[in-house]
Amino acid sequence: MNDQCLLTTKDYTLLETMHDDPLVRDTALLRLLRRKKASAIVMFREDLPDDVASLNSRVTFSVDARCDTRVLTTGRMTTPVGMLLPVDTLRGLALLGLREGQTIVIENVEGHMEAISLDAVNYQPERMRRSDEFPMRIGLGGKPILRLVQGVGPACSGKPPEEPDDPGPSAA
Repeated sequence: MNDQCLLTTKDYTLLETMHDDPLVRDTALLRLLRRKKASAIVMFREDLPDDVASLNSRVTFSVDARCDTRVLTTGRMTTPVGMLLPVDTLRGLALLGLREGQTIVIENVEGHMEAISLDAVNYQPERMRRSDEFPMRIGLGGKPILRLVQGVGPACSGKPPEEPDDPGPSAA
């Protein structure tokens, strides 16, 4: 079993903060935190491969063959149930840093072993920063050029706006 995970510097710093938090007393979570930190390869966000689950990534995963899609977040937010998976939970932490196709086996809160597989990284913030679709560009004179999203106004590039491939969270 390959426990190796790839983390951005920000994601690794988050793990260190969680580990040092006196309120984190869940022994299973602490064991998984130590395991993640010990197996981590830390890199700059620009170097993170496209198929790695990072903070704020939307991922599709399977737990013992049951499939789900969520966004990995830093905390428990007040959003509709089923959209987010905080990384301060066992499953959220387990997925952080995995590559598509990678599986990790953890002990769940009931003390049973469960296999968590990362099936797909549907959205990764680092990938969007590198893509041509990232909304801010640096133009002549070092000033940012913004491209407005369809329905909000015309695109600054002079080209008509394209339909997005991703239907967004409302399609989930």
